[in-house]
Amino acid sequence: MPKFAANLTMLFNEHDFLDRFQAAADAGFKGVEYLFPYAYDKQQLAEQLQKNGLIQVLHNLPAGDWDGGERGIAVLPERVGEFQDGVGRAIEYATALGCKQVNCLAGKVPAGLDTDTAHRTFVDNLQFAAGKLKEAGIRLLVEPINTYDIPGFYLNRTEQAAALLQDVGSDNLFIQYDIYHAQRQEGELANTIKKHLDKIAHIQLADNPGRNEPGTGEINYAWLFKHIDATGYDGWIGCEYKPAGLTKDGLGWIQALSA
Repeated sequence: MPKFAANLTMLFNEHDFLDRFQAAADAGFKGVEYLFPYAYDKQQLAEQLQKNGLIQVLHNLPAGDWDGGERGIAVLPERVGEFQDGVGRAIEYATALGCKQVNCLAGKVPAGLDTDTAHRTFVDNLQFAAGKLKEAGIRLLVEPINTYDIPGFYLNRTEQAAALLQDVGSDNLFIQYDIYHAQRQEGELANTIKKHLDKIAHIQLADNPGRNEPGTGEINYAWLFKHIDATGYDGWIGCEYKPAGLTKDGLGWIQALSA
């Protein structure tokens, strides 16, 4: 059976954020992830993890002005200093939370920035981040995101991510494979996971259309979970979906689809 981590940015959002840790533990989750920890005191979050017996599986590097619509700054040449400062901040939080991997969101390519410059900036930033994180014992991930949900997002296909890993040339850079984004952008889920398994350090899920819980859409999750197990993948699968109703009421899919 896969190891599922509750994404607290999206799940249990009927609770205040700090109360979601206990709600996740009460629902049987052993791991949690969320977009960003930086609005909270490190010790406050660490106490929630310890009190509820949870593992912090993943969080993201700082990604710019999220509320203002930014979705990462790693491709922006004028923001390199801010990106590097964010790497240091992420290491501080990940270390305090016992989190062994962080994700870098590429960001959107603005009008007027050519793709070659964006790519060079991204590669340079990833080389810097991968090295600093390796020193701290933390893996760096990059995530392709579909351009229907986030138009202009730079990294949007698995093959593009694999080529990026080659260009960066670090043994501390991996792919975060989001099943929902991959289904929307490229399909071919089973063969893609199998082909790039050695580069995939984390998987996330949601069904499509709607980005709701598995079993509500077109993806055959019962088959896909068995396939993922058969590949030998032993990492976490983050549940990054929008519950159709109350989170707890919709968790039956775990037993139904992973049996």
